[in-house]
Amino acid sequence: MATDLQMEDLVSQITEVILSRLGSQNLGNECALCHDECFVKCPERMHSLLAGGGIRFGLMGAESEAARKVASTIDHTLLKPEASRDDVLKICEEGARYGFASVCINPIWVREAACALRGSGVKVCTVIGFPLGANTPDTKAFEARRAIFDGASELDMVLNIGALKSGDDEMVLRDIKGIVEVAHEADSLCKVILETALLTDDEKVKACLLSKQAGADFVKTSTGFSKGGATVADIELMRRAVGSAMGVKASGGVKDYQQAQDMIRAGATRIGASVGVKIYQEASGVKTSPGQAAASY
Repeated sequence: MATDLQMEDLVSQITEVILSRLGSQNLGNECALCHDECFVKCPERMHSLLAGGGIRFGLMGAESEAARKVASTIDHTLLKPEASRDDVLKICEEGARYGFASVCINPIWVREAACALRGSGVKVCTVIGFPLGANTPDTKAFEARRAIFDGASELDMVLNIGALKSGDDEMVLRDIKGIVEVAHEADSLCKVILETALLTDDEKVKACLLSKQAGADFVKTSTGFSKGGATVADIELMRRAVGSAMGVKASGGVKDYQQAQDMIRAGATRIGASVGVKIYQEASGVKTSPGQAAASY
């Protein structure tokens, strides 16, 4: 049975969510990013969100704190090419419900996600030069500008892996700087995906140092579409290379709360995962089914 103090805290949390959605909005105006559906134009989506939010709002004490803490590190991710509009809206609802750091989707869905997440505090993250990193720097820069125009505030770019392996540090640096400049003009973040499964340890360190030199905000392990994902050893190596000033994102193959915790202990400050809800539930003590341990992207 919840105490009066706990009930007041619960009401306060719910009120905060509602005000964050409605307080700064003029509901008579159409969202500039909308097509035909969002939380503002379709209040039943908000009602559904609140009605289904018992897991988040009902937690108390240490379990609640652990779940909130890990949620704040998660980029809730859906990058499969077959993802539909309904799939994207679903992960946006989950992002808002569980308080994830961001929702990470392909560029074509950025406008939809920005509309759906408006007022939630959850960032819209998208990918640039994905998944190979082999586009020209000017193409990547244009893609980044368009993504920010559409509503993205975090850009996960794939570095030019071939240039790195060729020893063309100048090309790698120019490639990263182009996205960093676009991102920082708009007060957005740039994360550099190294694709660690394709690199030697020396190449991983060099990629980290070049990313740092270019002014990137994060280095990230993987796209989730190559032959391997994040490992604790790689996170430790990347953290040593960049020091404490940059973020490190573990992405690819993080399937549960224990693995997420291992990555965080190794130095990760973000977790890219398609199973963010499962991780949250495990952190809060909710038993999950084996079918929820899907691949992480």
